[in-house]
Amino acid sequence: MSDMRLQRLTTASALAVTAALVLAACGSSPEVDSGPATTATPSASAAERSAAPAAPDDPVPDTVWPLTGVDAEGADQDALDRPALSIKIENSADARPQSNLQYADIVFEEQVEYGISRLVAIYHSDTPETVGPIRSMRPMDKNIMGSMEGPLIFSGAQRGFINDAARSGQQLIAQDTGGYGFFRVSTKPAPHNLHGTLEDFFSQTDASAPPQQFTYAYPSEDSNVVAEGTTATSIDINASPRMQPSWEWDSSAGAWMRSEGGSAHVTADGTQLSAQNVVVLWVDVRSNSSGGGSSVPETIVVTDSGTGYVAAGDSYIPITWSKAGQFDPYVLETEGGETVELIPGQTWVELIPQSGGAGKGTVTIS
Repeated sequence: MSDMRLQRLTTASALAVTAALVLAACGSSPEVDSGPATTATPSASAAERSAAPAAPDDPVPDTVWPLTGVDAEGADQDALDRPALSIKIENSADARPQSNLQYADIVFEEQVEYGISRLVAIYHSDTPETVGPIRSMRPMDKNIMGSMEGPLIFSGAQRGFINDAARSGQQLIAQDTGGYGFFRVSTKPAPHNLHGTLEDFFSQTDASAPPQQFTYAYPSEDSNVVAEGTTATSIDINASPRMQPSWEWDSSAGAWMRSEGGSAHVTADGTQLSAQNVVVLWVDVRSNSSGGGSSVPETIVVTDSGTGYVAAGDSYIPITWSKAGQFDPYVLETEGGETVELIPGQTWVELIPQSGGAGKGTVTIS
């Protein structure tokens, strides 16, 4: 076949196909109404569809002061690393008002001779220049504060009690055992006028920061004391005619305010003592004559257990407590066996005799 003829056939075929397409388009097929125009919305990507909601912020601070549970963000590292100073503070009528007691992180109140109370005040997060009046040690003091892992600071004690505390591994800083930093003020007569300088006490110890002593709730309203406890506004304690502390809840201050014998317990600058947590522990008191002098009351806290109460916020619960050894912390549990959750802030621990001492005390919470 010639090239000319092949070209004519190809052209004819193309024309035929074109004509067929034109006839099909002009046929009688019905028109389809596609409806109003719409705008398509792009579907979410697979990553967007599978993304979970953002987790809420963790309420637990990254760093806290170990003896209060208060947020320590921005605190000086040297301050966080310093030891806790456990200082024996007098609490007789002649000793009040005390100096700078309001800055202590934790305070223990114990009963000594004649039903008089004395205090073991622990300073770590807030350290004033001076404190006082400082008084003598008793055999239970090393056990009360041993879990703080810092020095016990006092003035005077029976030699047998000093030797026993030293043999136990407890560091002691005392005016009559070579310690320094003690001085007397002129505003009170001796022996109620001995004070001490905290910077000097820090310079005499190489102890490290204290471990956390209690469990704290974040936020505070999640504390099992607050969430599950009974609302209370007052705690009245009668441990002896000379040991009658009481606490009143102040909602505006968010704290329990302390009184002594019905009068506000204030410091030398007029500040009323307060705490976010008040812990009441029933304890046994026995007579101890091993110091080489007269017999003195000894509060038993080591290898012992008992019951008590914890007030945190405006609520309280009954608890059980135990302390395995001198350097072990107190274990506070609810009656159901859960760890008690305090709220961040200062804590006072009231050691109230259920036997021995000046006799069984009473505690009324309402």
